[in-house]
Amino acid sequence: MAFEGAPVAVETRPRPAWADRLAVFDLETTGIDVETSRVVTANISLLDAAGEPVRRRDWLADPGVAIPEQATAVHGITTAHAQAEGRPAAEVVAEIVAELRRALDDGYALVVYNAPYDLSLLHHESLRHGVLPLVAPSPVIDPLVIDKQLDRYRKGKRTLEASSAHYGVSLTDAHDAGADAIAAGRVAQAIASAFPAELDLDPVQLHAAQHAWHDAQCDSFEDYMRRVRDPQFTARRGWPEVPPRP
Repeated sequence: MAFEGAPVAVETRPRPAWADRLAVFDLETTGIDVETSRVVTANISLLDAAGEPVRRRDWLADPGVAIPEQATAVHGITTAHAQAEGRPAAEVVAEIVAELRRALDDGYALVVYNAPYDLSLLHHESLRHGVLPLVAPSPVIDPLVIDKQLDRYRKGKRTLEASSAHYGVSLTDAHDAGADAIAAGRVAQAIASAFPAELDLDPVQLHAAQHAWHDAQCDSFEDYMRRVRDPQFTARRGWPEVPPRP
């Protein structure tokens, strides 16, 4: 008998091959607007088939602006700490982009939980600091989009913390970029094990499927918001990156 909130039972069938070799990425930032917020901390790690990091890089940036108290309350980094210990944002952003480009060139699928946030913010930071941005990064694996598609009627939140608990993944230091990135990769592996038939695609096919799934999820959310709140509501679309505002 299953209980709501209990970790899912994982099937014994072999999971898709893409889940055995993953790059994972997460940012902690100054805010929630992807066009104006700045990078504060970042992590990119490479995970093996057991979800263990075989390579890990962490960054702390001085974003060049004050870190709002609300953001500090989430990730714990103050303006003073970032100024004292962080490296120049332009250097950090350039290294993050180079590391992501290297991972994709080496054939890794890139796991980013709620990819449109992190990848769009990084794109705008790249332009801000004169760094050649990633162009149409692929293949991206977004556990949030996949989970919504394959377990669409599950009640409750779909935050990384909630999904980690649901799939039996330990996340003991939420909103640390490294902890979040690695947990997202392990959630992706757990989903692959739970739904091996549905996700038996190569990474490029899965990337394309998520693009369509995300668009359908935006349709559903837009319909809901127009019915219950604002008849003119329009969802902001775009996966794995949000296009710039007109």
